Amino acid sequence: MAATGANVYDAIIIGGGHNGLVCGAYFARDGARTVVLEARDKTGGAADTSAPFPDHPEIKVTTYSYVMSLMPPTIIRELNLKAHGYDVTPFGPYFQAYPDGRAITVYADDAQRSYESIAQFSKRDAETMPQWEAWLKGVADVLGPLLLRVPPKLGSLALGDVLETAQTAWKVRKLGVRGVGDVTRLFTMSVSDLLSDWFESDPVKGMLTVNGVIGTWAGPDEPGTAYVMLHHSIGDVGDGHLGSWGFQQGGMGGVSAAIRSAAESFGCEIRTNARVSAILVRSGRAVGVALEDGTELRAPVVVSCIHPKIAFLELIERHELPPDFVWDIERWKTRSGVVKINVAMSELPDFVAAPGSHLQEHHTGSVELCFSPEYAERAFQDAHMERKPATAPFVDGTIPTTLDKQLAPEGIHVFSMFTQWVPDDWNEEPHREELDAYAQRIFDLYDELAPNFKRSIIDYQVIGPYDMERELGLIGGNIFHGELSVDQLFHMRPAPGYADYRTPIRGLYHGSSATHAGGGVNGIPGWQAYRQAKRDKMLAKNR
Repeated sequence: MAATGANVYDAIIIGGGHNGLVCGAYFARDGARTVVLEARDKTGGAADTSAPFPDHPEIKVTTYSYVMSLMPPTIIRELNLKAHGYDVTPFGPYFQAYPDGRAITVYADDAQRSYESIAQFSKRDAETMPQWEAWLKGVADVLGPLLLRVPPKLGSLALGDVLETAQTAWKVRKLGVRGVGDVTRLFTMSVSDLLSDWFESDPVKGMLTVNGVIGTWAGPDEPGTAYVMLHHSIGDVGDGHLGSWGFQQGGMGGVSAAIRSAAESFGCEIRTNARVSAILVRSGRAVGVALEDGTELRAPVVVSCIHPKIAFLELIERHELPPDFVWDIERWKTRSGVVKINVAMSELPDFVAAPGSHLQEHHTGSVELCFSPEYAERAFQDAHMERKPATAPFVDGTIPTTLDKQLAPEGIHVFSMFTQWVPDDWNEEPHREELDAYAQRIFDLYDELAPNFKRSIIDYQVIGPYDMERELGLIGGNIFHGELSVDQLFHMRPAPGYADYRTPIRGLYHGSSATHAGGGVNGIPGWQAYRQAKRDKMLAKNR
């Protein structure tokens, strides 16, 4: 029998971002009376579409998160997301123009054209690229499915935990001795060292460097950044379907809207403007939540899909949690330095290396700005050591309007720029003027590559760490709810002994991006939190 009463539920989900919506959808699909509580006036979190330009309300941008990948086909199928508007178009090649008038274009499905493009800079690198891609795919094919596995409690002597550890090790055996060595390198090496082992040309290495430092408070010379590159390269997450990066039609808000629609179709209740002020705990177990307005909601299962520093340090009394868990969460690293810039343009960039402002293939993929690993490292050192915004930031850029006609009127385009770095304490103050100057430097850099760039700008939006923390609860502005550093991965995410989506409080589960597989809009943490509650039979007494 389901729970009854206006504020009595089987499951309460805190946070209406994509993970919270996925989690709520699964509970409701299973017949549980479920409510998702979102503090803001809209759901979706960082997977958001907005119209930020007052003078041009017809132009929409994908506000924070900007591309889609890694959502398991299982989630898409089981929640019937395509019927609710989930519609992702794979995007085009990686493109990097250089000041000398040349450019590298790497195609996913045309090795010969990629070879010819790379060979302008190094024939050896052009010959190496297919071997690199095959090696990376081989590692990703084995590690990808681990994104769907619950991390074992390494070090625990409990029989179940020992068996889980053994099963995980058995999966990794497919790599062989050589492959395990390769994985060790990925988890411990810097992306710059790894790329130097394979390639000789700085332009080639620069283009590949970007995936090793996206969203990370670390330059490419930092050990462990090679894994960040792998995380962004995994396509098969374990259920036999190779994913790809792409644009959701209508912007990333369309992904959230599809998940919300699916959740509501299963009977899930969604409340916005419903900020949780406390997680209610009685005798070591969660019994519900209190809202800011004093309303209390009750349920035997509570799932937090918000930042762990907020959930565990602000919403729960410290004495309810083990001291070592509190110690770990207090020291959970969540620095950033990321700045998102959304630019409305009257025409596409006319690159010297690929002339023409008419729609061309290179406009439809990643339009990068990172000339070499040293270029990216200098940008990080500006922010880290010099404590100033990067003089020459790197950009992972896309122009979604080339493949998504819902964002802007015909002929108008939106350039979505994910940029780094500013100092990691810029989450404390807005820094509006300095951020504008930072954006202008990026525009100048693109203008050198495409001389029509600056004159085509209609309007732009600059979103810094301060905005991300206050608008989305992303402490430090970190898009992953916690850095993807070696000490914060797999069984350490977010704390040793609690990487299985459970928490020290019975009935309270954790499904935010700070858990294993978090990082990117994939829904795995929310899905796994639901699955753990099911395994624990937490709903049985009420159903």
